[in-house]
This record gives sequence, structure tokens and C-alpha cells, in this order.
Amino acid sequence: MSRFVRASKYRHVFGQNAKKEYGFENVKVTNSAWDTNIISASGQYISVNWNSSGGGAFSILPLPSPFNATNGFPHKLPDSLPLARGHTATVLDTDWSPHNDSIVASGGEDGKTMIWKVEASAFEGWGTDGWEAQDFDPVLRIDASARKVGQVLFHPTASNVLATASGDALVKLWDLANPEEPRSVLSGHGDIIQSLTFNPTGTLLVTTCRDRKLRLFDPRAGGDPVRVNDGHSGIKGSRIVWMGEHDRIATTGFSKMSERQAGIWELGNLDNLKTLSLDQSAGVVMPFWSDNNILFLAGKGDGNIRYYEYESDSLFSLSEYKSSDPQRGMCFLPRRALNVSECEIARAYKVYGSTIEPIAFIVPRKADSFQSDIFPPAPSSEPSLSASEFFNGKTAPANYVNLADGTTVSGAVPAPATPSIAKPTRTLTASLPSPAPAPSPIYVPSTPAPAPEPTPVAAPSSPVLTRGQSSDSGLRDDNAKLAAELREAREKIRNLELQVESLRANARKAAQLLDS
Repeated sequence: MSRFVRASKYRHVFGQNAKKEYGFENVKVTNSAWDTNIISASGQYISVNWNSSGGGAFSILPLPSPFNATNGFPHKLPDSLPLARGHTATVLDTDWSPHNDSIVASGGEDGKTMIWKVEASAFEGWGTDGWEAQDFDPVLRIDASARKVGQVLFHPTASNVLATASGDALVKLWDLANPEEPRSVLSGHGDIIQSLTFNPTGTLLVTTCRDRKLRLFDPRAGGDPVRVNDGHSGIKGSRIVWMGEHDRIATTGFSKMSERQAGIWELGNLDNLKTLSLDQSAGVVMPFWSDNNILFLAGKGDGNIRYYEYESDSLFSLSEYKSSDPQRGMCFLPRRALNVSECEIARAYKVYGSTIEPIAFIVPRKADSFQSDIFPPAPSSEPSLSASEFFNGKTAPANYVNLADGTTVSGAVPAPATPSIAKPTRTLTASLPSPAPAPSPIYVPSTPAPAPEPTPVAAPSSPVLTRGQSSDSGLRDDNAKLAAELREAREKIRNLELQVESLRANARKAAQLLDS
């Protein structure tokens, strides 16, 4: 056995479950067998799919903390409490807006998608004499599908943009300000869509499907995917999550022999780079990504949560949170709402039995000051784009917030979690025009025009250390700037490639129609 231990600042991360009175009990969790996380969280509230009579409903509750009790709120929920009613059939999924902690979307078996806005006054007087439960009312109803809506997902950078995945094997993107018709429809799935995820800027979307395929879409172009490849070989539930600023996707699924797996995939051809065998259990594995370069894996029916550090297309096991209580569902808190004074790098909300339990993942540190090396900037609640700007083809990087002082930086890039700083190198980047508006999914040219190839030009020379420089701070700043420019150029190249692929696919369809 090797005597050498891999260096990592997260090697000693441990999961700390909350005291019993810090969570919630008497939670009436849905009995639906549909595979979603059951629970979702914003920076202020959580939502839980509820077991209710007379139609579908979900609960909205104040955000519990693993470090203290929720002020003025009962630990044991009353039998009758305010619910978000409005669906005529079971609620299957909920998702909170990344830009407003009070707005949540829901999708149900009735084919409806609804938007709800939570007022803080709704929780005043809970449990006091004479208190009566007042249900929440939706602020918007959308007829999303003739069949069930299995997943809802807000766009990460554009405000009021929502994606829905429905039982007709379609993903639809909606402008919530003009919800009469979807702005884009993504097709090509051969079976039920199992999960979907955006990249950090929302210019790409990837799905997993029961036909065991991975599909990469340009969400604004609509139509068929621009990349398709085989995913996990087992037919049981597969999940997907984008790995932050990396051009990588993490998936969980099953092999043909029903072995649970986790995989890493690259974007070029959706090729598999790494497959990790987990165990032979039957529960679907829910993946969660943290910008600390940590991938959390929580299996349904398991009591444990595995977590791995990503580096150089490999997953290195850090540790495992263990519990005797098997989880039915789980979600993670947005990183901007973490308790940095407790060195909390991630927080999970676990649903088991009739209980919701907060779990803090903590890096043990003795220092009282802010630990900048374990807290890269977190995605901000400020959107980068409006819905109209996004659907008209504009692209903007996500806004980030510095967890030390709460300041927001437009287009900031999270600091890398690796301890070493790479030396600056001379890099070739492409000089590209601004991305054009997304093409219509039905485009019929008489002859397909060749796609313009980007002309590479040399980037400005990288900074070189000289003897007279006083510190490494200038080098780090210049290196970060070059990395940001390179990342932006690559993003533009990917956008152009996706648009070209979409045009070519539509041209091929047109040619087939003309020949028939």
C-alpha cells in the first residue's frame, strides 16, 4: 500500500447532521413513484412534494439550518398547514428560481406548470391560537403538455426562463412574461426524459432518457439535438449534472448487470472519459455538483452520501457521510446561502420517513477569519440576461458573488479549487463575432451554405515573471484574466459550432423532404 496521501484541502470534509429539533417532523411526503428529488431549496425556503387529497400539492417551508432552530416556527409541523394547491393531479417536481428566492415552479401529472410567489407574511402566527392555514395561490398557470410534466428547471443566467420536460418526450423553454406558447421545443428523444441540466451560462442543455442516450441541445435553436451518444447501458433511472465551469458532464446510472455507476463525459462527441462502479444497490443515485470541484452522490434508499473531488478527468474519493436512515429525496442549498463562518462548503436537505434533516458539510479549520481558499465565488442571484435577450441570441457569463463580503462581480469566474497555480502560457484564441440570434428550428435553404470557419489569431503574449516583480499577485491576476478570455473564446466557438450543426441538420431534413 502506498505511503503517499493525495494532497487536498477537502480531504477532511465531514458531514454533520442537525439536531432533531433543527429539522422538521410530521412531513407528509408524496407517495408518487415518479423519479425526482422530491425536495428543492432556495436561499430562504424549501419545497416538498406533498401527499394530499383532492388534487396535487406541495408544501413551502422556511429554510431550516443545521446550526440553530428556525425562529418562531414549530419543529413538528401541524397536521393542517398551508400548501401550494392548484394542480389537479400529483405534483412531480419543483424548482426555485436562482434569481429570486421567493419564486418556485412546479410541474404535475395534470400537464400543468405553475409559478408561485411566497410572501414572508405567510408564515406569521404558525401554531398560535386562532391560526388558520391559508393555502398559496399560483401567480401563473401554463398548459405545458397534454401529458405529465416530469421535470421543471429554471435557466441559470436569464431571468424568467423555464425549461419543462414532459411525457411526450419534449423539452420546452418558456418565457414566463409571454407564456402563451413555448419559445423553443427540443425534440428527438426516443422515450421518457429522466433528467436535464444547463451549462453555467445556459447556452447548452443536456438530457438523459430512458432510451439510454445522452443528448446535447442548443436550447435556443430548438429541434433535434446537435450531439447524441450512448449513456449508461442499464434502462433504470439515469441522472445528469453539469460540472460547473468545466466542459464536462457527470452522470449516474446502471450497467446492464444493474450495477450502479457514475460517469464523466466530454462535450465534443459526448464520449465517456471515466466510469466509476459504485455498488449493486437498486436505488437511483442523485448527483450534485459543488464549485469546490466536489461531486456528491446520494442513492435513494441509501443512508450514506459519497463525495468525490474532481481533478484531471478523474474522481478521487474524499469520504462518506453515513446514516442508518434511508433517504427518499435530497437537494442541496445554493452556495451563496452557506454559513461561511462555520466553514460550511455545502449543505444537503435529506428527506427520510416523515422528516427533513439538514446536513452541513464542513472543512475543519481553527481560524476564525474567512477561508478564501475553500470558498470560490458563488453564482449570484442577479441575472445576467432578460428572457428576451436570451431568446434573441445574446450570451452573457453568469454573475458571481464573493462570499467574503457579498459583493457581486459581473461575469466573474470561480477560483479553481486546486492548490497549485499554473504558469501562464502563450495561447492561441479565435477572433469571433458575437453569436448570432438562434436559428429557427425549421430552416429550408435551397443549398446548404458552408459554415464560416473561425480564423485563429495569436492572443496577447502572456506575462513573464521578471526579477523585479514584487509578488505573485500580479501573475495570478494576469493568469486569471487570460484564463477568462480563453474560456470566453471557447464558449463562443462552441456556440458557433452548435449553430452550424443545427443549420446542417435542418438542411439535411429539407433535402430529404425535397427528394421524397
